[in-house]
Order: sequence, then structure tokens, then C-alpha cells
Amino acid sequence: MIDPRLVKMAEVLIDYSLELKPGDKFLIESTDLATPLIKEVYRTALLRGAHPEVQQQVEGLSRILYTTASDEQLRYVSPLREKVILEYDAFLSIQADYNTKDLTNVDANKMALRRQAMAPLNQRFMERAAQGEMRWCVALYPTQGLAQEAAMSLDEYADFVMEACLLNTPCPVAAWQDVHDKQQRYAEFLNGIDLIEVKAKDTDLRLSVKGRTWENCDGKMNFPDGEVFTAPIEDSVEGVIRFSFPGIYSGKEVEDIRLTFKEGKVVEATAAKGEELLHSLLETDEGARRVGEFAIGTNFGITKFTRNMLFDEKIGGTIHLALGSTYYETGGKNESGIHWDMLCDMRDGGEIYADGKLIYRNGKMLIDK
Repeated sequence: MIDPRLVKMAEVLIDYSLELKPGDKFLIESTDLATPLIKEVYRTALLRGAHPEVQQQVEGLSRILYTTASDEQLRYVSPLREKVILEYDAFLSIQADYNTKDLTNVDANKMALRRQAMAPLNQRFMERAAQGEMRWCVALYPTQGLAQEAAMSLDEYADFVMEACLLNTPCPVAAWQDVHDKQQRYAEFLNGIDLIEVKAKDTDLRLSVKGRTWENCDGKMNFPDGEVFTAPIEDSVEGVIRFSFPGIYSGKEVEDIRLTFKEGKVVEATAAKGEELLHSLLETDEGARRVGEFAIGTNFGITKFTRNMLFDEKIGGTIHLALGSTYYETGGKNESGIHWDMLCDMRDGGEIYADGKLIYRNGKMLIDK
């Protein structure tokens, strides 16, 4: 028997997030663990007149690639992947991991080589998305691996996911429209700001957002969602920041990350654990040391850190920075083979100032008051 919440999720993803149209070429990508959701998404896409295709990932193939392939093979870019990125109208990636630690012991240099090879295609993906040529969304299907990572039972985790996605409401599309309306007020206010200052424990950061666009993340490209973000002026970031939650990249954790910025560039970086990976990622390319995104999390329905940034970066009362590639719709220009989100808790004394005015304290926006 199908969980009726999966039917709701499929309808929200197709009709609200991706706004699928008749004739759209549409790729669904996931593992076989997400089969119940894949079927509902596929069915709904057909009913809307689109042309859905499914690409299923096989457990362990990524690890085999990194441990077996030559450097030449790691640099190879699949023409099938190119065709999807360059020609398809819509793309849905459903996270449904077997084992979130599968790549933990993989050589970081091998992963860096692969990132560099894929960077031009990933950049083209971002450009097409910014120009409205491709609609994309990342969602999640609860699995044992993801539940274990979040320190929950599978049933608990499934309920957590459905609650965060507003699928327990009578009409999830209407609920996400309400999220859009509230966050749009934040985005419109922030679009008139030049300078942002962030102050928290071990954090004193300044960045210019003059002329940049703040985006309202309301369930379109991520599901669930709940943030407003922009790209700072590339050479404007100054100061220090400590990320109070682990930074996670391809299942590997980097703990207690501390970064120092000068003229927009990371000039000092330390971590209590995983520092080798931190420095490897910073050496990916020139853009990896610069900030591609600054964001404020607004989803207070996400109540727990789960070691999955699709959820964690949206936690109400947090901010995050992403090192590396930007989202071009913000007006950002930074390019990189990485986009690595790192999370800072603001709920215990954190403050944000906009052009010198306090607009955020202890995890809450003050502009509603």
C-alpha cells in the first residue's frame, strides 16, 4: 500500500517545484531504494504530458570508480550526462542513500580530479538553470542509511522528513506558497542592502551584497526548503567565521572548521578533524577559496541536525556559507568545481546587521516586528 504522503510529495514536486509541462524532457535520478517515490513521480509526470525517464544508481559504483579508475578515466565526462545537462527541460535528483559513509576512505586527490573534470559541465548546468532553460530539484526519500546518520529509527526519520516537507498539511502546495510569501518579504528587504555583518561566537564577518539579488528558496529547487540567499561581492568577504556543525562532503565529515578571509579569499583554514580534506577542497581551483553563497535558514520545522545539508542548511536559526560556485541568478560570478555548504548556529547570541542596523538576533529575523 502506497503511503499517501508520497502521492502528495510527487504532486508537489511535479506541479509546484518543477512545474512540469506537456512535452518536457524529464530525468529522474535516484537509487532503487526510492522506487515507491520514483513510481509516483513517474506516474504523475506522465499524467501531465511530460516524457519522464529514470536513471537508477547502483550501490558502490562511485567507490569502485575512485578506487579503480585511472586518472584519464576520472577525467572522462559521459556524453549521456552532457546531453541531459545541455538539452533536458527538467531534472529531479532523489537522495536515497544505502550507506552515507561509502566514500569516507576514498583518496581525496582522486575526488578532486573528478570534480575538476566535471566543473565545466556543472557550470553549464548552473547557467541553464539561471536562464530558465532547465528546472531542477533535489528531494529525499527516507532510507535506513539516512536514518542512521540522523540517529533516528526509519519510522522516526520518515515522519521527520514528511513534517519538514509540509506533507502532513491538508494542501502542501498551499503551505509552500505561504512559505514563499513570508520569505519574499525578507528577500525584498535584503535586496536594498549593501553591507552584511555577522557576529556570533568566534565569528566576526563582513561582506558586501551591493547590487546582488537575494533568492527566495521556497521549495522549487530543494525539497524541503526554507532559506533566503545571495552571492557576496567576490572580493568583499573579510573576517573570521567558525562553523559550529560539521562540514560534510561526499559523506566525509570535517569538524570545527574555522576560516579567515581577506579580500574575499580564504587565507587561513583549520579544522579539529578532517583538515586534510578541508585543504584538498580549498585547492580544487581558484574559486574554491571564495564564497559563492551566503544564506539565512528559515525552516523551524527542521528541528534536528541530521548530517544532510538538504535539510540542515534550512534549519531556522542558522546561517551558512558555501565555498565555490555561485548561483548565477544572484548576480554572482564565482566559478569552481565545488559548492560546499557549511553551517553556523546563530541561536545563542548570534546577530546580523544590515547597513549597520540589527535585523536578526538569536536565530530570528527582526524585520517582521
